[in-house]
Amino acid sequence: MTDKPAPPPASEQHTPPAGQGQAMWGGRFAATPAQTMQLINASIDVDRRLWREDIAGSRAHAAMLGAQGVLSAQDVAAIHTGLDAIAAEIEAGTFPFSIELEDIHLNIEARLTERIGDAGKRLHTARSRNDQVATDFRLWVKQALGEAEAALAGLGTVLVDVAEAHADWIMPGFTHLQTAQPVTLGHHLMAYAQMTRRDRARLRAAITHLDECPLGAAALAGTPWPIDREATARALGFAGPTRNSMDSVGSRDFAMEALNTLAIATVHLSRLAEEIVMWTSPQFGFARLSDAWSTGSSIMPQKRNPDAAELIRAKAARIASSAQALMMTVKALPLTYAKDLQDDKALTFDAFDAFGLCVAALGGMVSTMSFDRARMRAAATLGYSTATDLADWLVRELGMPFREAHHVTGAIVKLAEGLGIAELCDLPLAQAQQIEPRLTADALAALSVEASVAARTSLGGTAPDQVRAEVQRWRTQQAQVAG
Repeated sequence: MTDKPAPPPASEQHTPPAGQGQAMWGGRFAATPAQTMQLINASIDVDRRLWREDIAGSRAHAAMLGAQGVLSAQDVAAIHTGLDAIAAEIEAGTFPFSIELEDIHLNIEARLTERIGDAGKRLHTARSRNDQVATDFRLWVKQALGEAEAALAGLGTVLVDVAEAHADWIMPGFTHLQTAQPVTLGHHLMAYAQMTRRDRARLRAAITHLDECPLGAAALAGTPWPIDREATARALGFAGPTRNSMDSVGSRDFAMEALNTLAIATVHLSRLAEEIVMWTSPQFGFARLSDAWSTGSSIMPQKRNPDAAELIRAKAARIASSAQALMMTVKALPLTYAKDLQDDKALTFDAFDAFGLCVAALGGMVSTMSFDRARMRAAATLGYSTATDLADWLVRELGMPFREAHHVTGAIVKLAEGLGIAELCDLPLAQAQQIEPRLTADALAALSVEASVAARTSLGGTAPDQVRAEVQRWRTQQAQVAG
């Protein structure tokens, strides 16, 4: 058994500095919280990065209250001036953050009151920390989603550029990590470009789904004050206000959707990272990372380790875990707000931070990586990767049913193995005709890896011309999205 920590002593209850702690909310209480209670309750170390959103929300709220006649013009001017000064303090690193004030919202409000007096105390009219934090958090996630989408657009451009430069470079395509059919490196990289395209669409959809402003929902039931929620929504750049006050403060599905979207996108990044780990190993030898994206060993001087790619795999697990953790945090909460939701920001901030690193690192690796054309082509010939082309020829030219062609091709592959011939195109025609007399020299010539990839001209196929066409189509589509 492990020892359990002793409970905090009663002496941990103390009186906070004037203007702090219970003074912001504690008229109901005769004593201040225990020190451990303050530590578990405070979130300022995490949510301080919401300061821009909090100041923007307070400016919009104050302006609306002034327009509605709830606050005087003098109070609104003083609040805006005070908030500007606080923003300057935070930018300069001189703002006096206090754990006793729990979070960024109370820290800014207390500092505002210190600066401008009673006008600062009137700012919280017709709002609650519940709708305040929901608004700030939505603003932050909306911005972060846009930045993530832009980062993925940059990665997609890198992938497409490298794909175009290697549109006809042949490499093995795998199923079950066994050589299956020859493909081109350009085609392989365009597969990941397509993944980024869908991931970007999901990120944009997540922005659309969260684009409603909770400000004005107050604690949970709305407010009797004559507020204008449309005005604050417009001022903060939302499409409109939320339509139910309880849903406004009690829901975090916008963050859950964001994290799940990041998780899917990072799984895609992780798959390419894993391929980079394999491709750059001596056993594959398909690619070489630049020195800028390689690390060494403390004991083995010959090593070139793909640490960044490996860390992307790990961060994919971390982001997916954050998405799951947030869903599990919310799953059993009755409406509306509960303090459990305070942990939503730590999970979300960490996921977006990790995602940004992953995208930047992968773009850096791909854009500077060099490929070994001869090594990739040689690997593409292994395992008789053009066998399907032979079966297709038997069906197309001889009218043979595909299942029969599959059987005949298998017998010819077995013959090549027995003769020690690595590529079906090098098989002596006379010996191949012992299995299928109608085989021709043209049939065997079509079994080179070059002929195989060139023949796959179907939409979305690996033929170099198809890859180049898809590169142009991708660029056109992305230009339309950007426009």
